Amino acid sequence: MNLINEAFDAENFRQLGHQLIDFLADEMLADDNETDGVLAWQEPAAALEHWKNDFNRGKQPSTFDFYKKAVQQSIRLRHPKYMGHQISPTASVAVLAGLVGEYINNGMGVYEMGIVGSTLDRVVVRQAAEQLGFSEQADGILTSGGTLANLTALLTARATKAREQVWKEGTRQRYALMVSAQAHYCVDRAARIMGWGEEGIIKIPVNEQYAMQTELLEEYYQAAQNKGIQILAVVGSACSTSTGTFDDLEAIAAFSQKYNLWFHVDGAHGAALAYANKYKHLVKGIHLADSVTMDFHKMLLTPSVTTALLFKQGTENFKTFAQEAQYLFEEQEGYDWNNMAKRTFECTKLSLSLRIYSILRTHGLELFDEYVTKVIDTTHLMAELIKVDPDFELAAQPESNIICFRHRPADLALDQLNTHNEQIRSSIRDKGEYYIVKTSLQGQTFLRCTFTNPFTEKEHLKGLLEVIKQEAGR
Repeated sequence: MNLINEAFDAENFRQLGHQLIDFLADEMLADDNETDGVLAWQEPAAALEHWKNDFNRGKQPSTFDFYKKAVQQSIRLRHPKYMGHQISPTASVAVLAGLVGEYINNGMGVYEMGIVGSTLDRVVVRQAAEQLGFSEQADGILTSGGTLANLTALLTARATKAREQVWKEGTRQRYALMVSAQAHYCVDRAARIMGWGEEGIIKIPVNEQYAMQTELLEEYYQAAQNKGIQILAVVGSACSTSTGTFDDLEAIAAFSQKYNLWFHVDGAHGAALAYANKYKHLVKGIHLADSVTMDFHKMLLTPSVTTALLFKQGTENFKTFAQEAQYLFEEQEGYDWNNMAKRTFECTKLSLSLRIYSILRTHGLELFDEYVTKVIDTTHLMAELIKVDPDFELAAQPESNIICFRHRPADLALDQLNTHNEQIRSSIRDKGEYYIVKTSLQGQTFLRCTFTNPFTEKEHLKGLLEVIKQEAGR
């Protein structure tokens, strides 16, 4: 019992916890003051070798040293020069809520095992649904990421719109969904997981702004009908992952209503704009969707992965996984919101709502409004700086906090630009002062920034452009 007692020792927990919190607070200040770079880059083989050696040393008394190394060898999202992937720094109260959630370790498959989490899920989901403009009939779940949420929504679309009872009878009909060619790859993956194959995802071309050409929906729908394919759903992007562009949700809604199709909005990134008074017009029509995915960890300061899947008609969610589990549920009929395993993939489900609720209870909705507005304003400022510099080119006018651009000096041939920008990006990553990523748009490589740090200012934007020029030898 000595090791068990050691693992559960309250005083050791107290001392280590205080030490860790003091360290993390100092790291926050270091990021705010830009004491270090964003990333201490390591090649995969070197990183693996480091941690294998650490593990092979066996039991070590200083757990704090491990925590310290883990933080210092990771990307620093709080750093103003972090401009990389679609994930926000975490509000302090949400970090601590995560600690509480892991301490209580209550799964949420059934209400008895997750009384607080199940109840707070209900509160948070209803608030998010109201923010999107849904009525009191709306409901939903919190789940582990946009990929799982999108798949769940499309399974619900199948359960609701298919001609056969797929859950009981299997699939005989050829099914498909329609989506923008710039949609996140997880939508394609969902269609394939459901057994629809390559023809099960019909990609609608995009315009020069990389938004779906909704005027082509009719043509592609009729072509699928002629092949004997039943289209069940249309997925709108709010916004696309690569460029941050919003599809015309009202046009998609009208088309979906015409043919009685399920209308799902992948708002994993951009549905958060519903919280920003200045920019919520970009998600106009989102309330017309049958279901919406919204990640709280992308633009709403919540630890990853925390995703809401919202349904305009909450009872539709109970059709997704229609099976019996008598030993779990006292009521086999009815819509008991508190038994989450009836509606989610996860049977033992994380208590994700503690994170969101702690932010809302402490700071209110005004924090989301202020934050979303700030990071999009920063992105628009970056676009203006790029437009007046002849060495750079925008891929499209940014709408959210994502911007795609490339270094394009006049003396460089078009066929050299991809390699040129890829080398610039790799060099910036290796040096670690800034962190940006890249993307491919119609075969062309562009540098890509997602501004998620609210403390990124004009001086940092100018600094990045100067660093890019230096790396290009200009």
